[in-house]
Amino acid sequence: MATEAELPRRSAVAFIVLLGSISLFADMTYEGARSITGPYLGLFGVTATTIGIVSGLGELVGYAVRLGSGYLADRTGRYWAVTIFGYLLNLFAVPLLALAGNWQVAVVLIIAERMGRAVRSPPRDAMLSHAAGQTGLGWGFGLHQALDRSDRRGRRAVDRQRRFIPR
Repeated sequence: MATEAELPRRSAVAFIVLLGSISLFADMTYEGARSITGPYLGLFGVTATTIGIVSGLGELVGYAVRLGSGYLADRTGRYWAVTIFGYLLNLFAVPLLALAGNWQVAVVLIIAERMGRAVRSPPRDAMLSHAAGQTGLGWGFGLHQALDRSDRRGRRAVDRQRRFIPR
């Protein structure tokens, strides 16, 4: 039987693994969509200047929204609700890009995707820091990052192997 001190640590580790796994799958969609936004907007006839402005505006909105979502989560104490709202915004914005009939709709969805990431990050990181306090801050954040970033390592390995496949 586990002691009382071990139970919070086990729960914290399970929570960190859950958040890391969710981040992994969310980033897989985000990274996939993010890598094609320029060429996708180009299909609609958007100029490179406009694509650059849209990308910059998306980043600006994303960082500004982080301040608001962190403040909202702290003031209301509803860290989960704010985090889930951010994930849901991404969940709908990214697939809807495929259905965008014109570049203006695509731009709104690209900015919505950036906002979703911005909304979820501060409250998720606050919850993660609370859980990591039970496991050791460095270890907890390291575990989360290892899970969160594993999609990038896997993608790089696939890219390296693709070089050797004859075309």
